[in-house]
Amino acid sequence: MTSFAARTSVPADDRAAPGVPHTASIPRHVAIIMDGNGRWAKARRLPRIAGHRQGVEAVRNIARAAREQGVEALTLYAFSSENWRRPEQEIGDLMGLLRHFLKSEIDELHREGVRLRILGNYQALQPDLVKLIEGAVVRTATNTGPILAIALNYGAQAELVAAARRLAERVAAGMPVSAIDEAAIDRELDTHDLPPLDLMIRTSGEQRLSNFLLWQAAYAELLFVDTLWPDFDGAALAEAIAAYGRRQRRFGGL
Repeated sequence: MTSFAARTSVPADDRAAPGVPHTASIPRHVAIIMDGNGRWAKARRLPRIAGHRQGVEAVRNIARAAREQGVEALTLYAFSSENWRRPEQEIGDLMGLLRHFLKSEIDELHREGVRLRILGNYQALQPDLVKLIEGAVVRTATNTGPILAIALNYGAQAELVAAARRLAERVAAGMPVSAIDEAAIDRELDTHDLPPLDLMIRTSGEQRLSNFLLWQAAYAELLFVDTLWPDFDGAALAEAIAAYGRRQRRFGGL
C-alpha cells in the first residue's frame, strides 16, 4: 500500500492548509498507531525516554487538533499487550508518562467536554494507575463532547477471544446460536460505544496493524505515513483527513 509520504505531489491548491480539513468529509472516528518515538530519539542521539516524552507532547497536540478539525472520536494505541516484552525500565518510564498525562491533562479534557475511554485490560496495570484511570473516566463520563479513547494493555486478538467467550456463555445460558451475528460481536468489543472506525493512521513508515482494532478496521481507510510520531502535528492530521476526503468508500459496492 502506498504511504501518504508518496502522495505529497498533489497540487499545492489541492492540499489542506495547516489545521484546516481539505473537505467537509471528516472521518467520525480516527485511530492512530503512534510509532517512531524510539527512532526519533535515536536520530538525535537521545535516550528512548526522550522520544516517549516528545510522543506525549504529540498526543496533546493531536488530541486538540482532532477536536478542532471535527473528529468525533480519536483512538490512540498507547500500550499493547505485546509491549510487556520491552525492557522493564522502558515499561516503567511509559507508565510514569501515562501517570503524568492523566494528572496534567484531565482538567483540560474535562473543560473541553471530552469523554475519556479506555480500551484493553487496564486493570492489569499497577493499582495506583488503575485508580487514576478510573477516576479520569468517571470524571468525564457525562461530558457530551468528542471521545478520546486510549488503548492500554490492548490486543485485538485478545479482545475477540473475550467477546467469543462471553457469547459462548450466553449460548450456554439459553441464547440461540442464530443470535450471533456481526452486530452481536460488535456489541461485545471494547469499542461498542464508539462510532465505526473510518480512518486508521500509522506513523513512522511501518505498514502493519500490529494487533490493533482488527475487527473494527474491516472497512476503515488505512493511511501509512513516514512521519515519526513525535513530529506528527495538527497540519499532518489535516493532511491525513484531506487524503481521507479524496477517497471513495464503496464498502464492497461499485
